[in-house]
Amino acid sequence: MSNYASHSVLKEIEPSQLWWKNTYEPSDTVPVSGIYICAGCKKEITSNKDDPFPPQNHHQHTAHQGKIRWKLNVRTNTTGD
Repeated sequence: MSNYASHSVLKEIEPSQLWWKNTYEPSDTVPVSGIYICAGCKKEITSNKDDPFPPQNHHQHTAHQGKIRWKLNVRTNTTGD
């Protein structure tokens, strides 16, 4: 789970864009820069827009956790996003 030191540095929004709702497979293209969480094991990564998500062998899952799929958790504002 992402942590923060002060709630004043984060802004809660209504997630209307699809990149908040979609999940992404390993090696898919990152739609927006941010912190992504794995839906199966809750491991977090930071990824930059237009880079690929980590490959399937980035980390391993048990059968119970299912396949690796990334979901946007915190969007970072960067130039060009």
